[in-house]
Formats: sequence, C-alpha cells, structure tokens
Amino acid sequence: MTRRAASVLRSAHLLLAWSLSAAADAADLGAQGVDPAAYEHLVEPRIVERADERVLEVRAVGDPDEIGDAAFGLLFQLYFSSGAATGAATGFTPPVARARWQDGLDRIPRGEWIGRYALPIPEAVHSLPEHTAPDGVTASIATWEYGTVAEILHIGPYDAERPTIERLGAFVETEGYETVGGHEEEYVLGPTMAGPGDPDEYRTILRYGVRPTPSGRAPAVLPSTASPAAGRSR
Repeated sequence: MTRRAASVLRSAHLLLAWSLSAAADAADLGAQGVDPAAYEHLVEPRIVERADERVLEVRAVGDPDEIGDAAFGLLFQLYFSSGAATGAATGFTPPVARARWQDGLDRIPRGEWIGRYALPIPEAVHSLPEHTAPDGVTASIATWEYGTVAEILHIGPYDAERPTIERLGAFVETEGYETVGGHEEEYVLGPTMAGPGDPDEYRTILRYGVRPTPSGRAPAVLPSTASPAAGRSR
C-alpha cells in the first residue's frame, strides 16, 4: 500500500465513522476495531482451506505507487454507496481491505502491473451504484476463488515484507506444495484516519494459492525478487 493510498483509506474510514456516530471516540476508530492478538497465530506459516468470497473489486492497471490512491478511493466510495454498510450499528468498521497482483511481477514493468483491490460484501448487494472510474480503473462485483492457500502474518512496514515472503516460500516447499497464481495481501492493521501510526506495528496477511507438487518435479518457490512491497513507502 502506498502512502497516498493509505491516506485515502484513512479518509474513507473517517467518512464512514462520521456517518455512523458524530460522537465516536477517535482513539477507538484509530485502532480500526482490530485486536492484533486475534491474528498472532498466523505468525507461523500455515496451509489451509479457504472458502471463496464475494467481493467488491476495483481493478487498476499501472504502477501501484501512482494508481493505488485512485483504486482505494473508488473501492471505498462504492462500498459506502452500495448499501454494504446499511443497518450497521455505531462503531461499525468496514471489512479488511485486500489486494491481489498477477504472478511474475519481477518480469513485468511496474507500469503494467494489474492490481485488484477488494472488500467483502454481503449477499444483499447485487449491483454497483452509478460512478465514474478514473482512467485505467474499473469496478465490478466478483468472486475471489481460494481453495488451498498458504498464508502468514507479516508484522512491520510494507517495504519489509521480503523476509516474511521468503519464509512462507520455504515452508510451502518443505510441505511439498508449489504456489499457483499471484500475491495477495490482507491489510489487517495499518494507517488509519488518525495518521500513519507505527509501521513496526502494521499487520498484513500474505497469501498464495498452493497445490501439491507433482511427484518427480522440484517444488516451485515464491519469487525472490520483486513483489508489490517493492518500492513502497513505510
């Protein structure tokens, strides 16, 4: 996530908070309603089965440092106006935002990266409200497919993910699996409307689809170079 995209996320949370409770406690909102302890078990890598999920998705083509703010801005705009938060009680917090990138980022110029940014939505949301998308950005209701995945919790700045990714890759290989598809990040705890906070305390779930390695073939591991974290600000 870029610094500008994080700013958009803070603004979006702020708008929702104001719409739900003018007297909301800023300190509570700044915590995003997230209990970091609830995710500590993910510090150890794991392979699990994950159900498919229906999401509001914004697709953006380009360098995420340049187009990420527009993507997250449209994502939260559509989430709020779609009725996804209708009936929410005071203190409601939007679901955790996530993003996916295609495989092989180390071989693709950043200006050609395809980012898919998403928020889970309830079944009651059937269509998108009218909107105007920036150039290079489109929105849709989609189903993110999962199945067998490998995941791990990264604690710290976004631009320091590489050792955690490599640790997950080593685990995948040891367990006899190989990765399929691209890189996914789920932004459990990061910048909020109160400011950037402490990057050392950020929590991001890193996730890849996996499958058993065919017999007789060496396991494929996660790429050791570029990732969406590369070049991002703290």
